[in-house]
Amino acid sequence: MQAWWPKLAPILLMAGSNLFMTFAWYGHLKHKNIALPAVILVSWLIAGPEYMLAVPANRIGSQTYTTAELKTIQEGVTLIIFCLFSVFYLGEPLKATTLIGFGLIFVGAIFVFLNR
Repeated sequence: MQAWWPKLAPILLMAGSNLFMTFAWYGHLKHKNIALPAVILVSWLIAGPEYMLAVPANRIGSQTYTTAELKTIQEGVTLIIFCLFSVFYLGEPLKATTLIGFGLIFVGAIFVFLNR
């Protein structure tokens, strides 16, 4: 296995995982006319592939990152995916206050990696 793989794979897998989970949690908001039980079922079906990416992301990533670092990476990836999803799928504008708030979360996340 390449030396860079345990560093990069978790980020790539978490990006895919978060994309699925964001659709599972928020994708139905674009289709509010669909009955809630159907939305729940579809969300669960979307969540299956999410887990198939999230679990290996953490397993592979644990070769390189601490658990706190993996969680921090996941949160950062989640915010990026969510911003892109909000703009491009839901058509919602990103407000300056949202970007500032997410930016502060990123700044806080940096502290997790300071003692590497």
